[in-house]
Amino acid sequence: MASIHRHRDKYQVRVRRKGSPTITKTFHKLSDAKEWANLQERQADRGELGPDRKILETITLADLIKRYLKEVIPTKRHGETDTFGLNVILRHSIAKKRLSDLSPFDFSNYRDERLETVSPAALKRQLTPVRHMFGHARDEWGIPLRDNPLSKMKLQKADKKRDRRLREGELDRLLQAAGKTRNPFILPVVRFALETAMRRGEILALRIRDVDIERCSATIRESKNGHSRTIPLSSLAVAILETTIAVMKAEDKAKNARIFPITPIALRLAWDRLTKRAEIEDLHFHDLRHEAISRFFEKGLTVPEVASISGHRDIRMLLRYAHADKGKLAAKLNG
Repeated sequence: MASIHRHRDKYQVRVRRKGSPTITKTFHKLSDAKEWANLQERQADRGELGPDRKILETITLADLIKRYLKEVIPTKRHGETDTFGLNVILRHSIAKKRLSDLSPFDFSNYRDERLETVSPAALKRQLTPVRHMFGHARDEWGIPLRDNPLSKMKLQKADKKRDRRLREGELDRLLQAAGKTRNPFILPVVRFALETAMRRGEILALRIRDVDIERCSATIRESKNGHSRTIPLSSLAVAILETTIAVMKAEDKAKNARIFPITPIALRLAWDRLTKRAEIEDLHFHDLRHEAISRFFEKGLTVPEVASISGHRDIRMLLRYAHADKGKLAAKLNG
């Protein structure tokens, strides 16, 4: 609400709105004072006056992240992965900044610093929950943030095209190193990924109820593109599942129990140690999906058949995943 007070030969206007700073201005004419007061009230009603700096001065970025971790992350499907990125920011000096002082420039500096140690794709994954957090804070918590400091920040475009396949001897070294890990599920996860072309998240989400051993099939209830699918399983994939389920404790064999009870973060860290132990460079876990899809094509499966297994709905994306073994191609050309 606006109030107008006469002081000597001038008129002072004071506009107060909850969630917005108090604004004052002085005019020589009463008509000008009333016109300005009405304008400010209309802007306040439309949320155009900007946030109340006093409220933002009491909240740090760390406060916001901790609340988001407590209230929102537990409800998210990829909460564990988001938690990792948010905790990285919590350990950085930017987390101590008050929201009143936080600007896109601060995140630009943070971006440049992080890009020295991580890829643009990895940084984008870490900042995605932060971008969502600011929107949630404004829309759901009523924190008067006028702008999202990450809304216009750009990352250099990452080249996601990879044609990395297992080279001669790497599979044996990989499986041998996996067999020596303390976690008994690492080896079967690696072998299962090569047999099914399933994504990491799909494998870790697989439950006993999703597997039909007799029909040699598995149902992926929620994939990256949001669609479920049922895929055929090779005899080796079935054997991996049977062995893994057999060694589970009796109390853990409920229909809703996960077959591979590993967290995404634990698997990522185990994979880093595994490839280091096997002395294999530049091999991502996702490359196993590339390898499996390429093997499907080499076995003679058609594009629709492979797509039904991999879950690709865009054939162009599927073909990007398929890379023939150059050594085998050369042998065919010279055969």
